[in-house]
Amino acid sequence: QVQLVESGGGLVQAGGSLRLSCAASGRTFSTYAFGWFRQAPGKEHEFVSTINWSGGTTYYADSVKGRFTISRDNAKNTVYLQMNSLKPEDTAVYYCAARSGNSYYTSAHAYSYWGQGTQVTVSS
Repeated sequence: QVQLVESGGGLVQAGGSLRLSCAASGRTFSTYAFGWFRQAPGKEHEFVSTINWSGGTTYYADSVKGRFTISRDNAKNTVYLQMNSLKPEDTAVYYCAARSGNSYYTSAHAYSYWGQGTQVTVSS
């Protein structure tokens, strides 16, 4: 069982930056792959980024590639999403998700554990 708590969201102007954190409970953090998803009002969950258990492999949605960076610190049981050059269309609730195993997936259905989400609002 893994519990996830996101933090770091907020209001930022277009072009600004935010760093989201996802703190995970449990002693098997390093055996989980993680993903970040987002959901804007009236829309489905959208894949943002994912990272495998070692942090050696990452993958991004085209919409955030080159602007967002996912990373993890297995010693701190934390996954990060550094978001730069933010745009108003990045406005959403951002969720951290985890799944056991090394393989990462872009589908929300592949993840067993979810955080409560953190709001990111980008003003124009």
